[in-house]
Amino acid sequence: MQVIEKETLFQLDKPSAVAIGKFDGIHRGHQSLLRHVLEQKEKGLKAVVFTFDPSPAVLFSGVCLPELTTKQEKRKLFEKLGIDVLIEYPLNLTTAAMPAEDFIGKVLAGRMNTTYIAAGTDLSFGKEGRGDTVLLRKYAGTYGYQTEIIEKVCSEGREISSSYVREVVKAGNMEKAAKLIGEAYSVRGVVTHGKKLGRRLGMPTVNLLPEKEKLLPPFGVYFSEVVIEDDPGERVYKGTTNIGYKPTVNDGKQAGVETYLYDFAQEIYGREITVRLFSFHRPEMKFASVEELKKQMASDIAKGRYYNAGNR
Repeated sequence: MQVIEKETLFQLDKPSAVAIGKFDGIHRGHQSLLRHVLEQKEKGLKAVVFTFDPSPAVLFSGVCLPELTTKQEKRKLFEKLGIDVLIEYPLNLTTAAMPAEDFIGKVLAGRMNTTYIAAGTDLSFGKEGRGDTVLLRKYAGTYGYQTEIIEKVCSEGREISSSYVREVVKAGNMEKAAKLIGEAYSVRGVVTHGKKLGRRLGMPTVNLLPEKEKLLPPFGVYFSEVVIEDDPGERVYKGTTNIGYKPTVNDGKQAGVETYLYDFAQEIYGREITVRLFSFHRPEMKFASVEELKKQMASDIAKGRYYNAGNR
């Protein structure tokens, strides 16, 4: 997948099918939109995703908001889905002030060679967000592209949106999050060295420090699995994951994601992994001693084994 970042003067040389949005969470609603774009590849079009970096909310608030999917996670997911080109268009006070009509003519039609656009019903773009699906259709004949409006996907009578998924993740409802996303909510990162306490206790773990903008669910213990990337392919191991500061042994400066993998004894420091969170087990706790912590870890792991064996 080609990634175009920090660049406004790019040029796509082949006709493209485009989806525009923030795509935080890449939930089932996003996936419906992307499927329409991917179907256009059969007609010889490039499948293109256009997104702003940073998002308008971050630019105008000046605050780095927690994200369901970080930039690196999005790149991996888009590539896995089959997207050909990802455009991370730099958003600043100048580009944000571009009139919606200019965005259509100069960027979509001009630089992106757009032939097909899949748009959600709530799409907005251009200065003050004045561009919408009505404007896209108005200029379709002028610039020779087709616009297809994709209706929202609903779950239990409610529209699936990034804010809905964020609400569910913040509540620790991993089962509901999986229904909205289409797969388990996950955290991706590189395995780092921890304090090796788990190893000393006879329960070695793999540790990663999530990106600072990643939205984490409530701190505590989760039943999970870890995907370890291999070349080629990937390996999957079931586990029990702790998210938080580990208050019994840590200074509480940075939250981490620590997973005990059942029947696993390999060194994978420096490898990229994805931790998929299936179910919340218990909140983070501080124990009076390391021995009490060890006893609780053993109990958590046993219950995790039972859960991951299919006894849900």
